[in-house]
Formats: sequence, structure tokens, C-alpha cells
Amino acid sequence: MTSNKNLVLIGMMGSGKSTVGAQLAHKLKLEFIDTDKEIEKLEKKTIKKIFEISGEEYFRKIEEKVVLEKFKLSKKVIALGGGSFLNNEVRKNSKRKCFVIWLYWDNETLVNRIFKNNKRPKITNLNKTELHDLINHRNLVYKQSNYKLNCESLNKSQIIEKLKSIYENQITKS
Repeated sequence: MTSNKNLVLIGMMGSGKSTVGAQLAHKLKLEFIDTDKEIEKLEKKTIKKIFEISGEEYFRKIEEKVVLEKFKLSKKVIALGGGSFLNNEVRKNSKRKCFVIWLYWDNETLVNRIFKNNKRPKITNLNKTELHDLINHRNLVYKQSNYKLNCESLNKSQIIEKLKSIYENQITKS
């Protein structure tokens, strides 16, 4: 590899950042970092508990600190939490120091995935319409990534292979 850039995966909760990120890192022979897991380790609580006890503002401050610290590393695959890329500092630093790929899915696919998982503190009290609004709002920010991968018609293996190819093509250009 000729580049020291990290590969950063962004997208909505339920988009597969952690799952495909870990497998992609293994294929690329790079370390995988899930920033949500790093925050849980640091705080010794689940993300849901952090939201319940300390609130979203506290979580976002910790998240910014952890993410910016991880961006100082090189040649890592980093999965950001669904809201991380909304932070101006995170977005600015990721675009400067990393190659950012958005795992894009249709709203309906995401809604179905998200409602199957009760560990998502941000959506606990949202109905389908509000969740669609949240997805649409975040998509406006996610599209500032370096690359958008439409995952809708792909299986997990195909997504991983596409990500690997995109990243390898990118690093040969840098």
C-alpha cells in the first residue's frame, strides 16, 4: 500500500458499517476500529446507556474526541457511528486525512433494519415518518463523502469486494 490514509465508513445506523468494516479490514490486512465500541469501552457503558444517563450532547462530545483521536492513526478501517459525520470537525478532519465511503441504502431498507434493533438510542421514540426524515437529513450530509456505494442490490460479500476495490484504486492514485 502506498497510502497511509484510513478508510472511513459512514452511513445510517443499520447500514452495515461494523459488519462489513471488520471483514473488509481483514481482507485488506488492516486494523478495524468501530468508534461506537471504542466509546463503550472508554465509558464502560453501552451507547444506549450513555444516552439515557448523560444525554446526546455528552455522547457527541465524547464521540468527537474519540473519532478525532482515531483519525491520527494511519492505514485503519474505521466505522463511524451514524451521527458522527454530522459533526463539522469530524467531517472536516475525515475529508482531509481519510478516504470516506458512504454505505447507502434505500430508506425503506434502513427503516426495516433499524426497527428490528432496539439498541439504537436516537430512534427509540421515532415513528416511520420521523425516521424517514432523519435518514433524509443525514443523507444530505453523507453525500459529502469521497464515494457513495449503493449497497441495495449487493450482498455482503459483494459490498466488501466493491469497498476493497474502491479503496485499492484510491490508494494507488494518492
